Amino acid sequence: MKSRSWELWYALLAVVLITVAYVLIFRWMDVVPPARSLFGHTIGVVGFLLMLMTETLYSIRKHFNIAANWGRMEWWLKFHIFTGVVGPYMVLLHSSWTFFGLAGVTTLLMIIIVFSGFIGRYIYTIAPRTGAGVELTGKDLEYYLEVEDKRLQGFIADHSEIYNSLPRDLVEMPQILNSARYLLITRILVEWGFNWRWFLMTRRLAGVQQLAELRRILDSNRALRYQVASLVLSRRLLAIWHALHVPIGVALFITAFVHIGAVLYFVTLAN
Repeated sequence: MKSRSWELWYALLAVVLITVAYVLIFRWMDVVPPARSLFGHTIGVVGFLLMLMTETLYSIRKHFNIAANWGRMEWWLKFHIFTGVVGPYMVLLHSSWTFFGLAGVTTLLMIIIVFSGFIGRYIYTIAPRTGAGVELTGKDLEYYLEVEDKRLQGFIADHSEIYNSLPRDLVEMPQILNSARYLLITRILVEWGFNWRWFLMTRRLAGVQQLAELRRILDSNRALRYQVASLVLSRRLLAIWHALHVPIGVALFITAFVHIGAVLYFVTLAN
């Protein structure tokens, strides 16, 4: 299991355990557990608290200096994803599979926000990161590109005959690699085309040890240019995603609080 995705596996395990408990209660009651039952209220309250934690704790850790010592952002994001899956699932079970009125609107918004969360997580993974999960900045990538360019220039100075024996468009990075628009569409084709042309152009130079060094330099340079495009693309997509995700989340919690207030009123004060 990759460490960067453990939160989804733990969320799946929690969902399975909660489902087992739900099925056992269903068999014991011989009816779908009503939302107003002890079990229904319990999973509803716990699920809603997890959803509140999803919406608040990660944002507090991210935006307020007072929470700077609360742990690494990476772990808070994983916890954010875990509670963002388990909490809504528990609230869905709390609904007793009835989706009418305000409760139905709340459930619909909850499903949309969870789906949106998975999209946001995918966009998050597009951005280039270090092995520790820290997002690389534009300055980081510029520095690494400068290093790789110097490596390439050093190779050309020492082995110009090998470099000059290869086509220019093969050893010079195509501009398409710097375009975020084409990143997801053409990367596989560009990589396949590069590998095939490299094979064709270097067959006659088989046995030249410096070819392996040149290939490593070109692969590293090309990978960095992909990362630059990934960074640009992820920031654009995240800006669009936030513009849609946040208002839906606000609407979800407004309807949820109104629903809770109505339930408390009719259960307690109305009697």
